[in-house]
Amino acid sequence: MIRESIVTTLGADGRPHIAPIGLIVEATGLVIAPFRPSATLDNLLARKTAVVNYTDDVRVFAGCITGRKRDWPTRPAERIEGAVLEAALAHEELELAEVRDDPQRPRLVCRTIHATTHAPFRGFNRGQSAVIEAAILASRLSLLPREKIERELAYLTIGLEKTAGPREREAWTWLMEMIRAHLAQPDRRSAGA
Repeated sequence: MIRESIVTTLGADGRPHIAPIGLIVEATGLVIAPFRPSATLDNLLARKTAVVNYTDDVRVFAGCITGRKRDWPTRPAERIEGAVLEAALAHEELELAEVRDDPQRPRLVCRTIHATTHAPFRGFNRGQSAVIEAAILASRLSLLPREKIERELAYLTIGLEKTAGPREREAWTWLMEMIRAHLAQPDRRSAGA
């Protein structure tokens, strides 16, 4: 099972790095598996701690993926050296327990040191789910053919148009700007490059 979340780590300068990451849930703990190169990977290997933030503010996902906004407000973690996203409904403070090295995507097994809930989670509407799926799609644009991108967006747009509120529409706009810019580029695969 994979949980879409926002992971915060601290850089060498102590500044929070905020990244959307799908966490792999295993019996041994939560697995963070960032692709190389990755600030999340570097920070977690250096500091051995991370915070998993669960939020319903999908602008955080879209803002980080598009580069539109990465400086979301945080506060210090309670039990580890780390940062908690102010928009988190709940968070888990993690400690690195095991590294399964891989040249492309190492798996960092973490154990929960502390977990707490700040506000109730009332569920995602289809607009929020559409934004999260579009953010995942946007993070893989260079790997996908144009037809798949367009087909996925057509489907996701239905849920967005029916149920989105202002935050979801703002996040969607950021993602669509990024995706449109990508689709406007010449297709390098068909050019033989």
